[in-house]
Amino acid sequence: MYKSFAILTLLLIFGLTTNNTEAQKRKNVPIGIVDVTVIAAQLPESKEAETKLQDFQKHISDSLAQKQADFQKRVEAYVKQKSMMPPAEQQKQEGAFRAEEQQLMALREKLLQDLNVKRDEFLKPIRELIKRAIKQVAKEEKLKIVLDKSNPIVLYSEDNMDITFKVLDNIKRGRK
Repeated sequence: MYKSFAILTLLLIFGLTTNNTEAQKRKNVPIGIVDVTVIAAQLPESKEAETKLQDFQKHISDSLAQKQADFQKRVEAYVKQKSMMPPAEQQKQEGAFRAEEQQLMALREKLLQDLNVKRDEFLKPIRELIKRAIKQVAKEEKLKIVLDKSNPIVLYSEDNMDITFKVLDNIKRGRK
């Protein structure tokens, strides 16, 4: 009985020591915090991408608005002439309008998808630039983990852990 108790006690002590060592290792993991939105806002590429995106959005918005205005004019003309049309012609016109309305809705969805594709196309090089700079600064600072401060998951960080401006400086130095 005493022997079993001694072995159990030794196992518990060994287990606690091992767990404590693991906890110490995890406690000393170097973590950096970066605010990607601050970095992106400082980059000329972001401003250029935003301008291009706004131009593209205006173009598709204007195109869609013109098609909708043309459709609305035809519907209004139909409403004015509807009472003079035979019922079969009215049904035919209304069916055509429903089909055209569905086409406009499908076009709107396609244009929104095109906008998202363009957004990704414009932002991908910026994301890659920031990602490379974060990786380089993390290696220089010997960080194991870097978290995005603008992501709502980070609830607290000490200012000395924030590497945002080091990353921004790294990007700017890389352009010289």
